[in-house]
Amino acid sequence: MCRWLAYIGSPILVEKVLYSPVHSLIDQSLHSELGAEATNGDGFGLGWYDEQPTPGVFRSIEPAWNDQNLRELAAHVTSGHFFSHIRAAIGSPVQQSNCHPFRHGRWLFMHNGYVADLGKVRRDLLLAVDESLFPEISGTADTEILFYLALTFGLENDPPEAVAQTIGLVEDIGRRKGVEFPFQGTIATTDGERLWAFRYSSEGKSRSLYYSRDLTAVRKLAPDREVLFEVSDDSRLVVSEPVGDLPGAWAEVPDGSYGVVGGGDDQLRPFKPKAPATAVTVPA
Repeated sequence: MCRWLAYIGSPILVEKVLYSPVHSLIDQSLHSELGAEATNGDGFGLGWYDEQPTPGVFRSIEPAWNDQNLRELAAHVTSGHFFSHIRAAIGSPVQQSNCHPFRHGRWLFMHNGYVADLGKVRRDLLLAVDESLFPEISGTADTEILFYLALTFGLENDPPEAVAQTIGLVEDIGRRKGVEFPFQGTIATTDGERLWAFRYSSEGKSRSLYYSRDLTAVRKLAPDREVLFEVSDDSRLVVSEPVGDLPGAWAEVPDGSYGVVGGGDDQLRPFKPKAPATAVTVPA
């Protein structure tokens, strides 16, 4: 499948998060322990926020473990909020336009999982995307469709509601097409100020997702780890698979839930798909 990582907190050199820890995200591109595939070598992406009005995005179809450009970039970019994703393609082609994260204005979006039997439902899902947004879709990945559906359903105003309606539509169309379990995965999205992370599957057996525990407690586990003292107390990581080697540093996001990080109001809440608030007409 894929692996992803989201960081939010005080500015840090990207390299220290992507490369330095034991079992880092880059290591997971070759040796994932919790993913559906051990190797995630079908491309990667990095999206980061700085003083510019929109986030920067760097995506490539090269394996993350072997890309010197990524290593150079990570060694020189400092950011207080970034997404990184390593891809294991399961249907859509290995091409740059299918690499995560996806960007629209201030927003980033990435996903680990799949829309089941995409070929059966893709046309109907695309027809539900707002006409003004449709020209921005440049790839063939199910994640990009999910992103533009979420934007259609109001992601910029209410992310949990928009994602709930997006997955609700996927499940409705999928089941009408005879797909037993239409959606599987974890989703992360952000506007650069707050981070939303979702864990859900139609089958109730979702892909793994973890968040770092309160940093003051983690520091007590490893008082000699300088990097833990370089960032603010409210810094957080949300990951598909834990990085580092500190027992007790991570908590699992419960299945069927979502978390909000940032803005001084961290929350963990139940998540359930719902029918779109406005009627979506698709072919029968």
